[in-house]
Amino acid sequence: MRMLLDIFGQTFRSLWAHKLRSFLTMFGIAWGVGSLLLLAGVGEGFRNGNRRQLETFGRNIIFFYGGRAPAVEGSFTSMKWFNLTFDDYSAIQRESKLAIHVAPVIARDDIRAVSDYTSTNGQVSGVPAVFSQVRTIPLQVGRWLDDQDDIERRRVCVLGRDMTRNLFPGRPAVGNTILLNDVRFQVIGMLSLIGNEQENSTNIRIFVPFNTMRELFPLKGDNSKEGNAVSFINYQPRTFDENEAAKAELHRIVASNHGGFDPEGKDIWEEWDTVKNQKTMGKIFTAMDWFLGGVGLITLALGAIGIINIMLVAVTERTQEIGLRKALGATRGNILFQFFLEGAFLTLMSGAVGVAAAALVVHLLSGINLPQGFDTPRIVPVSAVGAVLALAIAGISAGLYPARKAAMLEPVEALRQE
Repeated sequence: MRMLLDIFGQTFRSLWAHKLRSFLTMFGIAWGVGSLLLLAGVGEGFRNGNRRQLETFGRNIIFFYGGRAPAVEGSFTSMKWFNLTFDDYSAIQRESKLAIHVAPVIARDDIRAVSDYTSTNGQVSGVPAVFSQVRTIPLQVGRWLDDQDDIERRRVCVLGRDMTRNLFPGRPAVGNTILLNDVRFQVIGMLSLIGNEQENSTNIRIFVPFNTMRELFPLKGDNSKEGNAVSFINYQPRTFDENEAAKAELHRIVASNHGGFDPEGKDIWEEWDTVKNQKTMGKIFTAMDWFLGGVGLITLALGAIGIINIMLVAVTERTQEIGLRKALGATRGNILFQFFLEGAFLTLMSGAVGVAAAALVVHLLSGINLPQGFDTPRIVPVSAVGAVLALAIAGISAGLYPARKAAMLEPVEALRQE
């Protein structure tokens, strides 16, 4: 035990005797580790920010708007736009195996909303209860629409956060009533703010039961199908990787409902697939991770080269010291263990400093308003452990190799080294 304590003491005295060299070695390790962690963290910040931004709309959601059918059967040179209809939604409900949480939406921006305090042009959406399972609907007060509201065509509504502020400035909304084109609705719920102020249309919407909307405020226009049209359909694929198969299945169902045209024609369908966006962005972020990781590894490698150089010089300069210690009775194992301790102490201590410095930078960035779609970088534990271990192996190996050569010399030969 005493011998072990003597080796530890000798290690610390040796490091203290070469303070500048020890500092430069630790600085190189800390710089390499900190740089790698920050670069990897930036990539994670982009990835998480993009994912969170998409999830303000909903998780794994597809918007299906309608399409263009051939005006003449079999011809794709003359196309005519058609809206999705309630019949399309019913057919999807009956026949689809790959689409879940299917929610038709009727959306109008020309309905006047009036409260006891003010009025505004209400962006009104008729939705079924299942809409809250597809889209992000965080309730702050009250309740969401339920199936009974839809079946009984109740005149109830839920207000987005900004719409609540417009209609009930500084006053409670839930339990009060509003007029939508002179029809009275009771407010049963209010949503929390979604995303940033003006970046999500849910904040400025009024939600009413789907069948109530069909009865009172059907879509108008040439393609309205006498009140049967819907603005779009939201749904989720059964699994994340089945988004393309789910879209193809719905295309076949809807094409069959609209004259049986070929659903695989070019430029027929209008839709927005957040799953596809996530997959595309995932590939971009993976490439970014490889790039940033490569830059970080180069920085780490430069730090490792500096460590190896310093350790090689340090051990070579101490060949006479090694010879003297052998002459005084130190074994080869004692000498190698001392240099192992020096390398391990330097790399682990400076690696911890690098991790702490990166964590401090991340903490400082967390208090800054970053651009939309970018989260604060975060420390990736695997990168931290891998970087410290890689530099530890480099530093320890660089110390042990020349130390072993010197320890194998006879004491007289080691003392003769210049």
